[in-house]
Amino acid sequence: MSWPAKTPDQRSRRRRREDTLRDSERVTRRPLVFWDRAKFIVLIVVAWFLIVWYQMANDPVLGFADGARQQLQVGSGAGRWLVLLLGLEVIRQLYFLMTEHSRHAYRASSGLFAGSERLTHRASDFTRFRMSRAFKWLVLIAILAVILGVVYHTTPVNGLFMLPATIYKLLPDLLLVLFYMVIIVAQFGMLFWFLSRGGVDTYSPGDITTRFSDVWGQDHVVERVQENMLFLEDPESIEEHGGYVPGGILLWGPPGTGKTLMAEAIAGETGKPYVFVDPGAFINMFFGVGILKVKGLFRKLRKLAVRYGGVIVFFDEADSLGSRGGTSGTQPGVQGYRPSSAADGPGPDAASPFANCHGFSYLSPQTQSVLLDSAAPADPAPQRRGIFRQIMPAGGMMGGGGMGTLQALLTEMSGLKKPRGFTNRVVRRTLGMKPKPPPKYRILIVMATNLPSALDQALLRPGRIDRIYHVGYPSKDGRKRTYEGYFAKVSHDLTDEQLDQLANMTPYATGATMKDLVNESLIVALRDGRTTISWADVLRAKLTKSVGPAEGVDYIDRERHAVALHEACHAVTSYLVQKRLQIETATIQKGGETLGFVKPIPIEEQFTSWRSEFEADIMVAIASLVGEKMFFDGDSSSGVGSDLQKATAISLHMEGLWGMGSQVGSYAATLAQHDAHPVLDGTDRNVLETALGKRAEARLNTLAGRTGTLLAENRTSVLSVGHALETHRTLSGQDIAAIMNREQGPVVDGRPYGDPDFVAELETYHLSAMSMQSRSSSLPLPVPVRHPRRELSAFPNTSIPKDAAEHRAESAEEP
Repeated sequence: MSWPAKTPDQRSRRRRREDTLRDSERVTRRPLVFWDRAKFIVLIVVAWFLIVWYQMANDPVLGFADGARQQLQVGSGAGRWLVLLLGLEVIRQLYFLMTEHSRHAYRASSGLFAGSERLTHRASDFTRFRMSRAFKWLVLIAILAVILGVVYHTTPVNGLFMLPATIYKLLPDLLLVLFYMVIIVAQFGMLFWFLSRGGVDTYSPGDITTRFSDVWGQDHVVERVQENMLFLEDPESIEEHGGYVPGGILLWGPPGTGKTLMAEAIAGETGKPYVFVDPGAFINMFFGVGILKVKGLFRKLRKLAVRYGGVIVFFDEADSLGSRGGTSGTQPGVQGYRPSSAADGPGPDAASPFANCHGFSYLSPQTQSVLLDSAAPADPAPQRRGIFRQIMPAGGMMGGGGMGTLQALLTEMSGLKKPRGFTNRVVRRTLGMKPKPPPKYRILIVMATNLPSALDQALLRPGRIDRIYHVGYPSKDGRKRTYEGYFAKVSHDLTDEQLDQLANMTPYATGATMKDLVNESLIVALRDGRTTISWADVLRAKLTKSVGPAEGVDYIDRERHAVALHEACHAVTSYLVQKRLQIETATIQKGGETLGFVKPIPIEEQFTSWRSEFEADIMVAIASLVGEKMFFDGDSSSGVGSDLQKATAISLHMEGLWGMGSQVGSYAATLAQHDAHPVLDGTDRNVLETALGKRAEARLNTLAGRTGTLLAENRTSVLSVGHALETHRTLSGQDIAAIMNREQGPVVDGRPYGDPDFVAELETYHLSAMSMQSRSSSLPLPVPVRHPRRELSAFPNTSIPKDAAEHRAESAEEP
């Protein structure tokens, strides 16, 4: 009976099983790989052919067959020794082959050589390794002696002793070749050394004057960072209890919130050297230069740490330093389930009212695994790529970073603690002495980024980055403290109440934007010939920053009136229905791609929004369309496109994601895997024809009807705000409130808008502007001039309109 032949897979599985067996469990010898079986045979054959070739070179008449025959002769020919060694090696390999396939042969060989095995195994593994290496060197020297004997026509021993004399004669030529080689290598070495310089700035302890007292508005982060400073200055306080000093801090948050300033304050408070690493320091012309820069950087850090007892290194814009392409999709330090970023709103960086409950931690581990698998993108879209992203460019050696630079950084941050120094590593080991262990280097690594999701996960693991702090937008108290710090550096006459009001008027302001606002206020004061900043200067500077400089392009008269009414509808609706917001700026000044805007700001900070607030936002958004149709006999402009897009997106979110409609389920569970939204990303053009879209459209129609009723009741206020916008181009929220309440404002006097005669004049002006919409050419349309300022009693109807007063009162009474 014939057994079926074994397939290669069966043989490989058997070989893997045999490799996992212990030597005491084996019944056959461990199989040798092909190279271990053939290397000595190849070496001997090559040496024999070299001898034959040398003999043929000395005797041009001699052929290969005659030369080989002479080397095989018994009386002469040194090649016979190589043939003898070849035969012994073949016999040895046949013996190994038999013991690998035969149990009886392996058992017999084990009994025959048991004594020698016990003798050799008495020594340590390192001693056996040295003996094996010495034996191999003896074999190589013997083969070299045979070849030299043939070359020098003498015995192998004499040939071996004649080799140093030959080398001495050729020494001048060898030194010349070596000199050329050194010159060539030195050129490349100097080039790479030059390319590896730059991008790293070192500051001595006395150079940094920044302190934690200079960091305003981030008190909660400063407290946590100060805890790290205690461990850096007194490491024994934690190490003697079995812990270790945290060696890495990540500061992440929006730009301008003070991350770099905080890193400088860390260096200033501790009195340690401060090393600043430029984000572009690792962008190189050749591959491998980035690795040299990383190693050189940490070599410098270790020297500074030993000299000063610690060092602080700061990597700015760390997202450009630590990305290999794969992104986590979540914020660092948050192991959360984020299947739909579109549902989350602006994100946590904005400290917005869209913050969600951590809807993942309360699920069972099995459910978490299922949701993570379903949310993991099959082919994630690449985000911002760092300079360490490993991409092979088309230009050969040319490229930007990559190819092991990030791996070198990770290894230096938390790698093998190997001995340092040439004497310690090489000389002591050569003399058989144990190298000294490296000291504990006190290196604090601080990184800052505004794109934490682009960082490599290996960079964020504990041991490399131990502490992760969010440096977000300052709170109202933090903004007030920041304004107090910057205004203290200039001359001003602002009161504490005005500073509190300014902090309330600038939500989501960063330290950089607040510093810029103070500087712009000083410029406004200097432009008027003053050196002291007043409250009016601050308001003018804020309007300039909000609206921007004028483009010098004015509207034609009828378009100016239409744009003013468009923004007036937004402003009046916002004033009446957005009870948690107040208008900061309304303008019809053209800038960029916008013809005007109304900007409300929150009265107080909040982190959630309710259905009534979203409905109010939709009413403000669609007020432009409803108002244009109301004031222009059903006609409307293309300027409402952006408003309708925002209103539709909010309505879809309310119906499909936030549970604010008739449906309880969330469409976030069925969105595309790369966090797409059917409207925002354009992945579903017919979403409004679906059940979700029809419900969203019904909500928009309902709110549009409510908005139309509101604007009809406040038609006079819309015309009044529109007239003020045409007159002044830009209004503050206080001026709009003055118009709505028919009172004196900072710039606009709202009392004349309570005069029925002037209101009738505004209606006539509007009818004239509306009639020009159907004409082929525009005629001059002068803006009506308000009545001269009189006493309040001069106007019989200067009280707040009943509709506006009642609506604001009802909004204030709502919980």
